[in-house]
Amino acid sequence: MAAPGDNEDVLARYRSPLVSRYASAEMGYNFSERKKFGTWRRLWLYLAQAEKSLGLPITDEQIQEMEANLDNIDFKMAAEEEKKLRHDVMAHVHTFAHCCPKAAAIIHLGATSCYVGDNTDLIVLRDGFNLLLPKLARVIGRLADFAEKYADMPALGFTHYQPAQLTTVGKRCCLWIQDLCMDLQNLERARDDLRFRGVKGTTGTQASFLQLFEGDHNKVEELDRLVTAKAGFKRAYMVTGQTYSRKVDIGVLSVLASLGASVHKICTDIRLLANLKEIEEPFEKEQIGSSAMPYKRNPMRSERCCSLARHLMTLVMDPLQTAAVQWFERTLDDSANRRVCLAEGFLTADIILSTLQNISEGLVVYPKVIERRIRQELPFMATENIIMAMVKAGGNRQDCHEKIRVLSQQAAAVVKQQGGDNDFIDRVRADPYFSPIHKQLESLLDPSSFTGRAPQQVAKFLKEEVRPALIPYQSKMGGKIELAL
Repeated sequence: MAAPGDNEDVLARYRSPLVSRYASAEMGYNFSERKKFGTWRRLWLYLAQAEKSLGLPITDEQIQEMEANLDNIDFKMAAEEEKKLRHDVMAHVHTFAHCCPKAAAIIHLGATSCYVGDNTDLIVLRDGFNLLLPKLARVIGRLADFAEKYADMPALGFTHYQPAQLTTVGKRCCLWIQDLCMDLQNLERARDDLRFRGVKGTTGTQASFLQLFEGDHNKVEELDRLVTAKAGFKRAYMVTGQTYSRKVDIGVLSVLASLGASVHKICTDIRLLANLKEIEEPFEKEQIGSSAMPYKRNPMRSERCCSLARHLMTLVMDPLQTAAVQWFERTLDDSANRRVCLAEGFLTADIILSTLQNISEGLVVYPKVIERRIRQELPFMATENIIMAMVKAGGNRQDCHEKIRVLSQQAAAVVKQQGGDNDFIDRVRADPYFSPIHKQLESLLDPSSFTGRAPQQVAKFLKEEVRPALIPYQSKMGGKIELAL
């Protein structure tokens, strides 16, 4: 553990780009040593306060001394103690005791290392969710505004990445929003399902606290309840081993991995649309897309999101394997792994949400390109409408079908073999057989008549599902975000 303020050249050591390059200061602090060890001291204070209130011989003076030194952490001393003791919790017990000599005898009274370790982890996880949720809500809000703006704009749909029936730009965006709304619910549920480990002792039996309170089970239960409430939790796990169940970590990283999958899908769609030149992510005035090809406008933000989302999706494998090998009441091979995967999960989710917010605030739509692509494909999609119109005008369906089959294959050959534009409608106009409906062709080819209820679906979805879900975050929805490096 390095002490803050060391003179060592930070550029001479590896630093995770999750913190040094990408993540927000708030999320970086949430997983910092200062937050961690400051929380340890607060938990020791909560324990002492609760034990005093239940009759143990702890003085006001000791409590006040602890309160006055919550953030007075000598990190250099703690690092030296840990190097000597090979035990991080006892190193900080001694460091806290050094600046609280009157309270030294009652710090960590009856507790095990996991009292501060696991309970701090649960606080950090809860606070991490509280940082992510408003960011996710902001992304949903920005995309909802985009979907509303383009609810009626027809666009070529794709299935199997092949041209399909028309949708609208706004309706496609709602597919993204719906996935993110599921993630919002999942993150809220995962946060709200978190409980406190509480005051459970070395193997979860609370034996040390039962001894402190001379066999009074009610006081031990009340101690657990008081400390849990002081830490801001409504409930504690009723049974634990030395640690809270590591299945909790699976639930946490599962919802983050699911969020990663959503963001990856959204940003892949944006990258594909950028290739089609229909929609682009924002591009700065002086931004360089390629060192060799100055014309390029690479979707670097979306690529970053996809790159980091892949990392986020893989992290859930760590807690799955950790939970599977926790022997009996616990084994320490969880510790080093959890230091990495839990922090990286939240830091990565934080980065991709910030980047996706930046993308969603500056999406650029190119209507003329979208219209041109529709014109290329819509004539073939309109063949059924043309057949129906001819039948209503007195034509024979089978004869009409054969005429259209021949003309459409001729037009397809122009597109595929000659690289020309789709001239199917020109061929229909030039064929006397179709003269009864020539005046109807424009209306039969109106793109808005091929989008079904897409505009109505957008309006209903945003009104009834999306906007209500954002109400709890309304006060945090404002302000644009600056892109990280």
